[in-house]
Amino acid sequence: MTVTSLPSTDPYAMGPYLLLVGLVAAERLAELATARRNTRWSLSRGAVEYGRGHYPAMVALHTALLVGCVAEPLLADRPFLPALGWTALALVIAAQGLRWWCIATLGRRWNTRVLVVPGLPLVAAGPYRLLRHPNYVAVVVEGAALPLVHTAWVTAAAFTLLNLLLLGVRVRCEEDALAHAAPVYRSAAPAEGPAR
Repeated sequence: MTVTSLPSTDPYAMGPYLLLVGLVAAERLAELATARRNTRWSLSRGAVEYGRGHYPAMVALHTALLVGCVAEPLLADRPFLPALGWTALALVIAAQGLRWWCIATLGRRWNTRVLVVPGLPLVAAGPYRLLRHPNYVAVVVEGAALPLVHTAWVTAAAFTLLNLLLLGVRVRCEEDALAHAAPVYRSAAPAEGPAR
């Protein structure tokens, strides 16, 4: 079986991929603007922030992902493999859909930081009906798939490993924050009760 690929120096292969990474970077900036707006809203209502210490590592890791997505295919001459690339692109698009479903469901409560506004009920709508942390499913899928659109497997593997370690800290932080705010949260199963 022959695998057809385009060398990464082919402008028809790298150009669209660089545009994709640029669009994801722009989406990240839109997320940060949304998070800043939501942070002001939450803090004005007495929100308490949890896990501030791990936030810089999260920002650095996500920035490194975007850099690696561009650098690895260029420096290591990674080809575009259509079967892998198109599948990975479909996963990136699905991850973006899930992420923005989370953002829309949480509204002003969505944030890149862990902020809990006292007295607000937990959200059990949208993807939070099904999963406790659907946004992190989107992050995991996108972090593995985006580099693989152009066969940047080292970036995909490194991000996935480091991200899983960071998410271990992040999810525990959110679980503790939400359990503190609403003791019923800890006992609620993802499909049975409030997720956020």
